Amino acid sequence: MVYTIGEMAKRLNVAPSTLRYYDKEGMLPFIERSSGGIRMFQEKDMSWLQIIECLKKTGMPIKDIKEFVDLCIEGDGTIDRRLEIITKQKKAVERQIEETQKMLDMLNYKCWYYETAKEAGTCSVHENLSAENIPEEFHKFISCKHRE
Repeated sequence: MVYTIGEMAKRLNVAPSTLRYYDKEGMLPFIERSSGGIRMFQEKDMSWLQIIECLKKTGMPIKDIKEFVDLCIEGDGTIDRRLEIITKQKKAVERQIEETQKMLDMLNYKCWYYETAKEAGTCSVHENLSAENIPEEFHKFISCKHRE
């Protein structure tokens, strides 16, 4: 089955302009065109588009995604380089997850802080709390517990 750019964009949950941009940047060399130049997306293109969209969402630069696609098209002689690219991006995502987890931990602490203050009717309730009265997961924030 052949899909229009709009149909494929809808399936991927992206704007058609996103696919046009990817094509303009040379990331879709596998997309066939009609004699009139219309892009003709096929079911087999979906996995390509999904990995491109995944890499984009992880923050990989367009030029690196293009290199990855080009290496895939080149064939098995580029497996090592492709693995290197994917491994590097995986590590970058793992670092992002660690940083995001730290932010979430801080936000959880601040929710607890303000919920406790709301219950007491004042933020000064924290001035007299001992470590035993602070949930274990928030002990790392004790040094900054008086900050609002």
